[in-house]
Amino acid sequence: MAVDGTLPPAPENKVLASARGVTGFYQAVVAEMKKVSWPEVVDVRRATVAIIVFVLLLGLVIYLLDIVLQGVLGKLIPSLFVGR
Repeated sequence: MAVDGTLPPAPENKVLASARGVTGFYQAVVAEMKKVSWPEVVDVRRATVAIIVFVLLLGLVIYLLDIVLQGVLGKLIPSLFVGR
């Protein structure tokens, strides 16, 4: 049986290993960001306006439901609103 004369590699310095990991990660992020297809400004504005309108309408619906439920519950359970 022959004995292998090579020694196992020495453990790498942890600081160097983490620095290599960070630079590799950064390079991978840059490469992926180049692949991204960014929307046009007009599309972003249109989506933003649609979201704002939707949120305002949803807020209005919740407000109206609150008013209606306060009225209904105020009639059914008057003790809930005694302090008002």
